[in-house]
Amino acid sequence: MNGGGHVPKPAGSLGEPVGLAERIETGPLNATTLSAATLGAAAMERCLAAILVADVVGYTRLSEMAEEETHRGLRALHRGIIEPLVGESGGRIVKNTGDGFIASFPQAEAAADCALALQGRLALATEGEPEASRLTFRMGVNLAEVIVEDGDVFGDGVNVAARLQAYAEAGDVIVSEAVFARASAAARARATDLGALPLRNHARPVRVFALRCGEAARPRAGECAPGAEARATIAVLPFRTGAPDRLALADGFTDWIVRALSSLRDLFVISRGSTLAYRRRRSDPAAFGRRLGVRYVMDGAIQHHGDTLRVCTALIECGTGAVVSADHHEGRVDEVFALQDTIALRLIRNLAPHVRQRELQRALRKHPASLTSYDLLLQALDQLHTMEADSFGRAGGLLQQAIALDPSYAPPFAYAAWWHVLRVGEMGSPDPEGDARAAAERARAAIARDGDDPLALAIYGHVQAFLLRDFATARHFLDRAIEAGPSVAIAWTMSSAAHGFTGDGRHAVAHGEIGQRLAPRDPYTFWHEGLLAQAHYVAGDYDAALAWASSAVARNRAIRFTLRILAASLAAAGRRPAARTAAAELLRLQPDFRLGAYAPRCPFAAPVLARWLGHLREAGLPD
Repeated sequence: MNGGGHVPKPAGSLGEPVGLAERIETGPLNATTLSAATLGAAAMERCLAAILVADVVGYTRLSEMAEEETHRGLRALHRGIIEPLVGESGGRIVKNTGDGFIASFPQAEAAADCALALQGRLALATEGEPEASRLTFRMGVNLAEVIVEDGDVFGDGVNVAARLQAYAEAGDVIVSEAVFARASAAARARATDLGALPLRNHARPVRVFALRCGEAARPRAGECAPGAEARATIAVLPFRTGAPDRLALADGFTDWIVRALSSLRDLFVISRGSTLAYRRRRSDPAAFGRRLGVRYVMDGAIQHHGDTLRVCTALIECGTGAVVSADHHEGRVDEVFALQDTIALRLIRNLAPHVRQRELQRALRKHPASLTSYDLLLQALDQLHTMEADSFGRAGGLLQQAIALDPSYAPPFAYAAWWHVLRVGEMGSPDPEGDARAAAERARAAIARDGDDPLALAIYGHVQAFLLRDFATARHFLDRAIEAGPSVAIAWTMSSAAHGFTGDGRHAVAHGEIGQRLAPRDPYTFWHEGLLAQAHYVAGDYDAALAWASSAVARNRAIRFTLRILAASLAAAGRRPAARTAAAELLRLQPDFRLGAYAPRCPFAAPVLARWLGHLREAGLPD
C-alpha cells in the first residue's frame, strides 16, 4: 500500500495497449535518455516553445476494424485540414506518430487557438460518418523549454504535453497553466479549471485546464448549473455488518464511497452524517431514501471470513423500490481500499455512465497508508459530531493520533483544522489567535498532501474569512472547494458564510440553500441551518432568517452562534420580548459575553456589522 494513493493511468483508461505518452517517454529519441556521446556533434539548441500533441481516440480499435480505410481517412485529414491550419497558425508539424502528430509553435496563444480551430474543423469534416468509425482527436498543449535538433523536439516539456493529451476526452484540448495564462480571451472563455492532476514521472501534480470546442465550458465553482435538479440524487446508507467489532470498517466503506461520489458534478450526494440515523432501521431502504428526498439509495453489507471480505451492495430506486443493480465483491482484508474504489466506480457507472475518466480519477481520493489511521479518523468524527466538551477534547486527541500514524494522509489534517475553528467559535478557546494559526497551518498541511481535498480547501477558506478577514483569499479557496467537491455540504455552507460576512446576501442565500439540502439530517444540520439563517438576515429577509434560526436552535440549544442569529433575527422582525429571551439563553451559556469585546472579532464587514450589533443590542445583550 502506498501513502501517495492510487491514481489510474490516464492513457490506460481508454483501452489501448500503449498510449502516445508512453511511446514518447520510452522511445529511443527521448531526450532524457540521450547521452552526450549519442548526440555527438549534431547541432542542438534549446528554445521556449508551445508543444501540441494530438492522438486519435481508439486508433487501435479503428485499425483492427478497417485498417486501410482508417489510414486513408487520417491521411486525408492531415493533408486537407491539419497541415494547412498548423502552418497558417505559425506552427510546424514536428513529426507524425502514426495515430497522431506533434506540432511546435513559437507562441502559446497561437498553439491553443490552433488546437481549438483544429478540433472544430475536424468535427465538421467527420460529423456525417458513423460514430463507430469516426476519427476524433484528443489534444494537449504545454509551454516549456525544449531541445531542438534536426527539426525534432525533445525533453520533459514534450512529455508533459503528451500526458495532458492523455487526460483529454474526444474533441477536447487540455492545456497547462502556463498556456492558459497566455491564451486568447476566446480560448479562456471556453476553459474549465480541472485543478492539479497527477502526471506520470512527475513528483508534483500539474494544474491544467480543459478547452472545449463544441460546447461552452461547464459552470465555474460557485455557480449553480442550469438544470441541476436533473442530476441523479443519492444517499449511501451505512453499511451493515454482523460483527460489532467491524462497525468501523463498515463506516469506512460508507465514508469512502460518499467522498468519492461527492466530487462529481453529475451527482447530488447526501452527506454521510445525514444517513447515520438509519444504521439500525433498515426494513425499507427506499422509504428512507424518500424521507431524505433522493431518487436512489445504496444499501450494503459486509461479511468477514478469516482474511476474506465479501461486500454485497444494492442500488435501489426509491420511487418504486426496484433494485437497479445488485453486486457482490470479494477481496482480502489488506485490499479494502481497492474494494472501496471498485464499488464506487461501479456505482458511478450505474448512475452517471457519461462521467468523464478524469473526473473519476479525481473522485478516487488518496488512500491512507495506515488502516489504523483511517479508523482513528472515523472515531474522531463520531466524537466531534456531539459538540459536547468531553467528546470534543477526545476528538482532538484522536485526530492527533491519526496524523502521527500517517503524516501523508490529508483528511486528519483537514478535520484537525476544523477542530480548531470550532474551538474558537463555540468551545471558548483560551487562545483564539493560537487556534486561528493552528487551523490555518493544519488546513495548509492538508492541501499540501491533497490539493483537491474539498474539506481542506473549504476549511482553509473559512479560516481566512471567519478568523483572518482575508475575504479575497477565502473566496478563492472556497470556489476551489466547490469545484473539487460539488456535493460537499460544508464547502457550500462555508462559501455562504463568506458571502454573508461581506454583505452579499444573494449569493449567501443561494449557496446556503445548497449546503442545507446536501445535509438534511446531518449531525451538523444546526450549523448549516444557522448559517442559512445568517444569509437571509444579511439579505434582509428577517422572516426567513427567523424560521431557519429557530430550527437550528431547536436542534441544538447549546450552540452560541445560532442563539446570536436567533436573537438578532427576532429583534429585526420587531419581536423584542422573544429576542430578549434568546439573548438571556445566550448569556446563560456565555455569561461574560459583551458586545464591546465581541465586535472586534465579529467577521461582518462594516455595513452589515453596524446593523448586526444594533439588533443584538436591541435584544438586550450588554455592551
